[in-house]
Amino acid sequence: MKAVRYVQTGRSPEVVDLPTPTPGPGQVLLRVAGAGVCHSDLHVIDHALFPGSFTLGHENAGHIAALGEGVAGWKEGDAVAVYGPWGCGRCHHCQTSAENYCEAHASLPAMGGGLGADGGMAEYMIVPSPRLLVPLGKLDPVQAAPLSDAALTPYHAIKAALPWLVPGADVVVIGIGGLGHMAVQLLKALTPARLIACDIDDAKLAHARQLGADHTVNSRDGKRAAEEIRALVGARGADVALDFVGAQPTVDLCAQVVGRGSRIAVVGLGGGVLHYAANQPPYGCQVSVPYWGSRTELMEVIALAEAGRIHADVESFPLDEAVGVYQRLREGRIHGRAVLVP
Repeated sequence: MKAVRYVQTGRSPEVVDLPTPTPGPGQVLLRVAGAGVCHSDLHVIDHALFPGSFTLGHENAGHIAALGEGVAGWKEGDAVAVYGPWGCGRCHHCQTSAENYCEAHASLPAMGGGLGADGGMAEYMIVPSPRLLVPLGKLDPVQAAPLSDAALTPYHAIKAALPWLVPGADVVVIGIGGLGHMAVQLLKALTPARLIACDIDDAKLAHARQLGADHTVNSRDGKRAAEEIRALVGARGADVALDFVGAQPTVDLCAQVVGRGSRIAVVGLGGGVLHYAANQPPYGCQVSVPYWGSRTELMEVIALAEAGRIHADVESFPLDEAVGVYQRLREGRIHGRAVLVP
């Protein structure tokens, strides 16, 4: 089978031929229908995060191809999404379905498929336990693959911020890419808050308006962007700022536009640092660094998609074009979410 492999740090992934795996006891073999191409993959490629070579792809959906010995409750042909963060399955957080916060993460050999273990950018992948599968119902697995990260991650951040997102509240979303375009839809589906979308790309801001953003601000000039946002939100300031970039300019922008008693969630991995001084960020501001989401939350995201409340804007590409797709991602030339189709 064809697979997109991480080879070594700083080197482009390679499309190679591998034997089709066979599921062992307790495992499930997935016939992959779609694997999302995430900006986090670039961090995996560029930094020595995991030893050895492995198949990329942590945002996966498809159909069950075979069941290992002892697996019950599923059948071949079932359409499923793969829950991405693989924990120990035994600790307190894992038992509550929040494997994204597994207590044993530091001792595990991998964080998930495509994150140290073989992922879904291949014709088939091994899922180590059926607990990591979530049924897709009538959803198309190619269209649904991004739900397992691009939608789940912002959903997790937004759900925690719901007490702030009341009528009359303002929420700022920075970065209208794979996660940000889902965040806009989730906020419109779940909250009455006024939504201000920020990006340095006018095409992505136009996309945000199409998805329901109330206002858009080009944030290439951070000082001007902060002034525009403050003019919109007034003395109260923004109640919530969601940063899906996480670079220094975007983290700084969050701190400049939120008000007292607010919330900042830094989701992106851009390497920015939030500097603290008295009343900066403003007093009462809570800062969170959410990571992915729980398995139960993935079920809720899929339910929203089945109800037609959210959808991923997908650009699909053949598996053979993976290297070029990653280059397009680096250059900011992906609209919505790229999905590789074996």
